[in-house]
Amino acid sequence: MTEAVRGRGARSNQSGRYETLTAETIDDGWDRTDEPAPPLRTSLSAEKAKTVITRNNSPDIGFDLSINPYRGCEHGCIYCYARSAHAWMGLSPGLDFESKLFFKPQAAERLTEELKKPRYKCQPIHIGGNTDPYQPVERETRLTRSILEVLQRFQHPLSIISKSALMARDADILGAMGREGLAHACVSITTLDRKLARAMEPRAATPAKRLETISRLTDAGCPVTVGFAPVIPGLNDHELESVLEAAAKAGAVRAMYVTLRLPLEIKDLFREWLEDARPDRARRVMSLVRQTRGGKDYDPDWSQRMKGTGPVAELIATRFRAARKRYGLDRAIPPLDTTRFKIPASERTQGELFDF
Repeated sequence: MTEAVRGRGARSNQSGRYETLTAETIDDGWDRTDEPAPPLRTSLSAEKAKTVITRNNSPDIGFDLSINPYRGCEHGCIYCYARSAHAWMGLSPGLDFESKLFFKPQAAERLTEELKKPRYKCQPIHIGGNTDPYQPVERETRLTRSILEVLQRFQHPLSIISKSALMARDADILGAMGREGLAHACVSITTLDRKLARAMEPRAATPAKRLETISRLTDAGCPVTVGFAPVIPGLNDHELESVLEAAAKAGAVRAMYVTLRLPLEIKDLFREWLEDARPDRARRVMSLVRQTRGGKDYDPDWSQRMKGTGPVAELIATRFRAARKRYGLDRAIPPLDTTRFKIPASERTQGELFDF
């Protein structure tokens, strides 16, 4: 077992599935074990993107358009389904995913160009459907902030999800748009246990800070959903009711959940982490996970991949519905308003300004 790297989630950095050569760390006896390993530094590389809006056609995902300002995520959540995408870039879904990050510095400019196109048809855009738009590097790049500013100028509806307290920084925009029916936010809370959160999501905000973020966004006027995601049977599922109760007290108006998904390389990374971080319950957790996936680590079938099947999954669903109703997290939120979208005067050509 590879020794855990301080502040990181993955325990290894095995090559991605598309690589012809693989690398593996071994102990040859020559390393000086009395000296600590050097810290793993985070690198940030710019991407030149022609477009920033991604189209989605998966029937089990509740949005058609999305924007992901970053590839990779420094939060290091061990269960993150987005890890496998790093293999497309010739990098490891392990430590590379949380330390070799990419961003789109011209995202706001590209977004402006796309929204101005004559054939563009307004529909809600979801921000952060893949990796978190408010991971630590956002403090310096302010990339997500610049995207929100564009959407606000165009009065374009959006939804956004994060597990970072940094989202509260943009409460001025999200609150103003929320009051106008143009923004919904979702804050992901997987546990109220600081120790488990630190092990499972090493560089994400603490549970208390996420609850505070819900309060700040709610006070600003933005409707907030709490996402208890992922539900990991045998590890955090016992906290379902307490997380929803705490979120409701903080001001959330709705709740959602997703059962743990372990596609591709994620199943090995998660199992490796589990055996190291929670060896006392590793076998039980994986057994329960398989019981929600028809005896497999993962089943990609669109009809059930978000919730799972079988008695364990059904019990989670029953408990969730009861808790959601008990804590008033089943309230209806008005749909995002697409009728207010318009190209601001500052972005129109001279001819368009006189086109009545």
